[in-house]
Parts: sequence; structure tokens; C-alpha cells
Amino acid sequence: MTVIIDGTYGISPAQWTTAGRPASPNVGQQGYNTTLNQTEIWSGLAWITITSQTYSVTYLAVAGGGSGGTNNGGGGGAGGLLTSTYTVSGGTAYTITIGAGGASVTGNANGVAGNNTTGLGVSAIGGGYGGGNTPGISSGGGGGSGGGCSNNSTTVGSGTSGQGNNGGAGNTTSPYPGGGGGGASAVGTAGSGSAAGNGGAGTSSSISGSAVTYAGGGGGGVISGSGGTGGAGGGGAGGISGSGVGTNGTANLGGGGGAAGMGSTSAASGSGGSGVFIISYTSASQKGSGGTVTNVGGNYIHTFTSSGTYTA
Repeated sequence: MTVIIDGTYGISPAQWTTAGRPASPNVGQQGYNTTLNQTEIWSGLAWITITSQTYSVTYLAVAGGGSGGTNNGGGGGAGGLLTSTYTVSGGTAYTITIGAGGASVTGNANGVAGNNTTGLGVSAIGGGYGGGNTPGISSGGGGGSGGGCSNNSTTVGSGTSGQGNNGGAGNTTSPYPGGGGGGASAVGTAGSGSAAGNGGAGTSSSISGSAVTYAGGGGGGVISGSGGTGGAGGGGAGGISGSGVGTNGTANLGGGGGAAGMGSTSAASGSGGSGVFIISYTSASQKGSGGTVTNVGGNYIHTFTSSGTYTA
């Protein structure tokens, strides 16, 4: 027997949310789940999705920045930066992990590398540490962007291709300026004369609805003269003699921390800034959930400043 339904408007199935699904469904009962944006059917054991809805999102992933080194140290490298598009499947949960920045250090020590930011199948690499003023351990560390090295080394930290740039070299002659950490868009500069190296510049993105610069490198430290400036995009400035304290990288921009200048070994380097993950899509209505959600000009923007889940 064939049932014919006249008309041109089709059939509208029952609708429910995940929380409001039928309590005692019959086998084969189906409806449209507005939480998942999917049509589903009760198999007798579980709700099974019978449609596959995908859509494209744009993302920006920034890792945590590395911290600077101590005592004329090198600036911390910025967290790696990745931006592209990705096709998500409706109803699928995607884990987003936000990388912390590298911790501040004191004494004669290298900085600490930043942590990776991951999600949607990609991994932005944490920024490299800045080298500290101790022979044999004063090279910059590799990472998303590489850390600068102290006055005891000219071996810079290497950046990751497509994510960031190398750090800058230290200078082995008085007043021994350290190199700047690399940034997403530029290398850290080398220490020269009485000026420590500057952090490399970060990259500007408008994915949040306004132009913001992310992933700048940290500045190098020096005995006397001028500490290195932090790169645009949250890089911390380097210290000089006296207290010698380096400036922290900016949270949720992935900036590298500034190095400590020559001074007391209790002078702290700047910590690296934490990372961020932003997802954006154009739609007449919100499709996904997770993070802090805003709408700018028809673009839904999900911003993760801490780890969480994006459900498409």
C-alpha cells in the first residue's frame, strides 16, 4: 500500500531538544533534535543520527608563549599561531585545549617553554624559552616561535614553519644584551651595542570581530642601556640592571615573556602569556555551543580562553 501526501511543503517531523527527548520512545520513532541540529531515530537501544549536517568554520589557534631567561637573558618566543578553515559535523563534540604560558624564573636559568593549544585537529606549538645567563645552557629554545638567547650564546631558538619565527642572538661583548624572542610575523632581533633585542611582531586577526594582534615575542635583557621591547601582540619587555625584572606576556594573546636584566639573581623573568582558540562562522542562527559566544555582523564567534568543548 502506498500513501500519497499532496502538497508542496513536505512533512515536518516532531522536534525536541536532547534534554527533552521522548521518555519512552518506540523503536523507529524519529524526530529532529534542535540541540544537535540533526534528525535522529530510536533504535531500541540508543538515539541514532540519520542525517549528517556539516558546515565550515574559520578558526584561530594561539599557543602559550615561552618565558624569558634571566640575567641578560633572551626573550621568550611567542606561542605558535594557526588560522584556517575546518569542516565540522553537527552534533559532534570537539575538545579545545588552551596552552598556558611558560612560568617566570629566577637565578641563572633558562625560561620555560609555553604549552600547546589544540582543537579541530590542529596543534599550535608553545613558544620557546628564552636563554639564561649560564654558560652551556644559554641558547634559546625552539617552539611555535623560538626564544632569544642570552649574552653567553648566539644560538637562537627556532620557530615552527607556518606558526612563528626564530629568536634573536645575544651579544657577547659588554654590556651583554640578550636577544629578543620570535613572533608570529617576524624574527626577534639580536642584541646590539647597549640595546637588547626586541621581540618579533605578532600577527593581526579580525576573527573576534575587531582587529587584534596575537603572538608577539618577548624582549631581551641587558646590564645597562635599554631592555628589548615586547613585540606587538602581547610580548613582554626585557629588564635592565637594578631590579632587572622582565614583563609578563599578555594572557590570551600568546605573547612571550620579557627577559630579566643583569641584577640580583632574585630578579624574575616575565612569564609567557596564555593562548586562545576562536571559532567563527556566518549563519542566520547559532549552530554550535561552547566558549564565550558573541555575534558581530552575522558572524557567530566562540572564544575559548580556557579549555572546554565546542559542540557543532
